[in-house]
Parts: sequence; C-alpha cells; structure tokens
Amino acid sequence: MDNIQDSSRYTRRDFMKGSAAAVVGTALASQFPLGASAYYGVDDTIRVGLIGCGGRGTGAAIQALEAAENVKLVAMADPFMDRIEESYTNMTEPEEEERAPELLARIDVPAERRFDGFDGYKQVLPLVDVVILTTPPGFRPIHFDAAIEAGKQVFMEKPLATDAPGVRQILATAEKARAKKLNVVVGLQRHYQTVYREWVKRIHDGAIGDIILGRVYWNSGGVWVRERATYEEKAGRKLTEMEYQMRNWYYFNWLCGDHIVEQHIHNIDVGNWVMQGHPVRAQGQGGRLVRTGPDHGEIFDHHFVEFEYANGSRVLSQCRHMPDCMNRVSEGFHGTRGSAPKPGELFDAAGEVIYKHNDKEDPNPYQVEHDELFAAINAGEYKYHDTENGAFATMSSIMGRMATYSGKEVTWDEVLASELKLVPDTFAWDVDPPVMPDGQRRYPVAIPGISVVM
Repeated sequence: MDNIQDSSRYTRRDFMKGSAAAVVGTALASQFPLGASAYYGVDDTIRVGLIGCGGRGTGAAIQALEAAENVKLVAMADPFMDRIEESYTNMTEPEEEERAPELLARIDVPAERRFDGFDGYKQVLPLVDVVILTTPPGFRPIHFDAAIEAGKQVFMEKPLATDAPGVRQILATAEKARAKKLNVVVGLQRHYQTVYREWVKRIHDGAIGDIILGRVYWNSGGVWVRERATYEEKAGRKLTEMEYQMRNWYYFNWLCGDHIVEQHIHNIDVGNWVMQGHPVRAQGQGGRLVRTGPDHGEIFDHHFVEFEYANGSRVLSQCRHMPDCMNRVSEGFHGTRGSAPKPGELFDAAGEVIYKHNDKEDPNPYQVEHDELFAAINAGEYKYHDTENGAFATMSSIMGRMATYSGKEVTWDEVLASELKLVPDTFAWDVDPPVMPDGQRRYPVAIPGISVVM
C-alpha cells in the first residue's frame, strides 16, 4: 500500500466535482427522469457503482455502505443479468444476517440502473463518484482505465491483470490516477490488517535483523467449480464457449491467471512487502495431478516457486488446490537475529519471544480498506494509491506462473516486457475465447520445457 504522506486537501465538493461535471448537462440524465439529478453531486452523498456482481463484489458493496452513512449504491453492472439480480437480492434480503434499515435505504438500484453485457460498466461510470471493480481480473486493466478516464475514485480487487501487457496498462493508468489525485485502494487487505501492519513494521525496524529467507503459502483444497452441464441444463441449451468460460472463469488464464495469481497473490504480496521490493528472478515447478477434469480448464493444481530478490535473499512460495492434504495459508520469515514464523510473532535467535500480537480485537481488514478509502473521500484527501503495489504483486505472481509453466528460470525484466497477451481484443458471447477445447472438451495445459509462456 502506498499511502501518500503529503496528501492534498480539498473541500469534498471540490474533490468530487470532476466526476459530477462529466455527466451534468449530458443526454444521459434524460435516461433517468425520476429524480436522476440527485445523483450528480448536489449533496454530500457519495454515489457508488458496483462493476462485477459475484460474491466478492457483493461483499465489497456492503462494506462500502458500512464505511460511511453518506455512501449510496446507485448502479450495478455484470456481464450476466442473473448475477446482478442475485447480488441485489443477497444485499437486500440476506439469508444469514439482518441488514440495518438505514443501510437498506442506501441500496438504490432500480432495474433501469442494472446493466448487463460486456459494456455494462460504461453505463455505470457516468452515474457515480466511486466504482468497485470486482469482475474476473482479466477485465481489470480495461475497467480501471475507463474509471480513471472518467475521474472516479476506485476500489478494485486483486489481481490487477492476468498478463504482462495488462500489468503495463495498469501502471500507465496509475500515472493518470496520480495526475488526477484520485484515490485507489486495492483489495490486498493484509495491508489494512492490524496484525500484519504491526508485524511488518517491527520486521522493517530490524527486530530480527536482515531477512535472508521467507516462506509463503496458500495450500488448500481448492475453490468452486462451475460445471458446463449444470449451466446448460439451467439455460435449456448449449452454452457458447465464451459463456461457459465466463461462468467458470477461475479455470482459464485469460480471466483468472491461475490460482497462483488470483489467490496466492496475497502471500506473494506479503513477501514483497517484507522484502521491500519485487523479485528479480524466479524458478519453480508445478502441474496438474488431482484437479484434472474438463471443468478444471487449463490451470495447474500446484506450484512451487523460488523467488530471488535484489539482495540475494529468497522467498519460497507454495500454493496447492488438492483436497485432503495439509492446508496452510500463511507467511514466515527468517532473519540474521531471529525469526518471524507466522504473522504476529517474532522470536530472537535463542527462541525467546520478542513480540506476540493479540488479534482478537482487531477490526475486519476487508472493512478497514473501505473505511479508510471513504474517510479520505469525505475529508477531501488524496491519500491512497495502492496501484503500483498491486501491479507489482500481480506481476510477481504472473512471474511465478511463467516459471512453473515453462520450467525455466525467468527474470523480472523479461517477464514484465513480455508481449504474450492472454486477454482478447473483442468481447461478445459468440466470439471464441483465446483458449478452446478439443473434441472431448479438454483444454491444452502448459508443459514445462515445451510451452511458450512469454
């Protein structure tokens, strides 16, 4: 997280007027005759649009609403209308908890402000001050650039891209966001988690000496699978290949980046944070042993990567999607004068406790990232610009994928310069996505030593 210390301060109205000016007086207002002008910056309401209506997007929208009493959700977009409707229902009629009436009153998304299709995000942007970007990550560079061009404050989920051209686009857009003084928070929530903030600060202050080795893990049984047959039965027809991959997006690299990018990025990011930089080279291995069905697409189910940093220290990275195995989601580091075996714990070289954090009273970091973003917006402050950190964490994760897919050592400079573009230039339901199945509906999988990855 890059919290800019010399924040510029404005009145909140000055701070938000850029996005309001983009729509006042345009023909768009005529699409919403029932009081639409109330959504264009004439009061202190912060108008939020949700772009990407899956579970994470739904959760992020509620957290935004809980961050401040003047936050209002006014527009939603997703490629699939059923996802929009499900998200709206889960926000307004949750099964497991009761929403406060005052929060429900700030969910104001009638049918005419629910936009489906690949271009739905374009219809959201003129209506809002802040956007939440939570689509599959392959779309993040496109949506982020559109949001910043439109002058919007941004919360966006990790990762920020699935290929090197996408990372470079994110970095270019980051410069535009800085020039416009637009806050950007990225959902690498460990940067907003008290136990991590306190732990990393002490490591950086030298509590265990110079770091010589790190270990980062996301080993679990895996995530959901959305089977083609299930969705074809619901639809009563065969899905186009684009429809299917969009439904089952986690298993296609142009959409997800593989789980080393989409999920393990959290732990790799902590490695970068502690090391205070990105890796300079990487080598590793991985493959598919358990999750090998047609609906598991093209991604690996295990990766092991050795990341080397500029000072010669290493971070060893493990991620695995295999049921009934040892699970571990954590990070640990070893220094010249002690160790940090897991978040919140520090020991000296003799094994004596230096520090142990009690996190029982710590706030939810998913909520904190929204609390801090909307507090800055309400104060008229330009304070948060997580984009570069998110881009470097994303590129580090992609670097790990390139190492495991190729079986070769790769360097930072060559992977960042890669011209291999995974994301297509055209999006439509009848367009073939970048990877297609064979006659048995199986997808090509990377073969180390053979596959071209950059």
